Amino acid sequence: MNGLLIRGPEGMFAVNAPTSVRPEFTTVDGLSVRFARSARVDGARQDALLLSPWPESVYAFEQVWPGLSRSARLTAVDPPGFGGSASRDALRSPRAMGEFVVRLADAFGLEQPHLVGPDIGTASTLFAAAAHPDRFRSVVVGSGAAVVPLQLTGPLKEWVEAPDLEPYRRIDPRRIVDAALSTIDGFTPSDEIRDDYHASYAGDRFVESMRYARAYPAELPVLADLLPDIRTPVRIIAGVRDAVVPPANAEFLHDRLPHSRLDFVDAGHFCWEERPELYAELVVDWWDEEKGRP
Repeated sequence: MNGLLIRGPEGMFAVNAPTSVRPEFTTVDGLSVRFARSARVDGARQDALLLSPWPESVYAFEQVWPGLSRSARLTAVDPPGFGGSASRDALRSPRAMGEFVVRLADAFGLEQPHLVGPDIGTASTLFAAAAHPDRFRSVVVGSGAAVVPLQLTGPLKEWVEAPDLEPYRRIDPRRIVDAALSTIDGFTPSDEIRDDYHASYAGDRFVESMRYARAYPAELPVLADLLPDIRTPVRIIAGVRDAVVPPANAEFLHDRLPHSRLDFVDAGHFCWEERPELYAELVVDWWDEEKGRP
């Protein structure tokens, strides 16, 4: 595939990315949103909405895309302010993003999709499931902050607790993105996809995206109170060696969600890229299990 369009802070430009993930743009609630859809295949009669992790984009699903697309038609989206999607200040928190996730499902005509939200998507998808009990068939989360009080480590803890964002504006965001990608054990994104991640968080975009995570101290206690009443089935997949979101976060969710399953995989934070075959297998298994429920 040649001449793939991606959006950076200065507009759109082309890269060559040899991948089955083919991004496009649409407008949802007045915002330019970047997404990718898989082709409908025989036997894949269900839909799935995937939210890209931070600081990546829809290309984060490159390795799991073939396995997942055999079981569902995939719609992967860069949430507002992340990846190639435009931002809006009012959406820089998990609770507000959760409501936007519902609008995304509406905009793409997804009646009752499975919802996959690793990393930053963990809190927003659970807020969505709590506020809209019958909107999603199932949820897959993990590698995201959940524990109250917060249990984070490494740079993520620093970003959430920093008294001021101004020092981060003086750091080349490519360095931050590259530092995060360097922790992926056993997988290196292609140069083209790395360029996409760089463009996605260039200029002030990375610093502004930090505001979302900095809302955790105020919003995770609210989510914790909602967890016991979430009826949507939730599968939690997390890396047992996660260096920024300790396993206690996944255990916290599992202990409080009434219909959940917890799987720790031998991986770090980016378990969807470190163990893509296993990750896809666990997700599809969950979809198939929920497909058989009335």
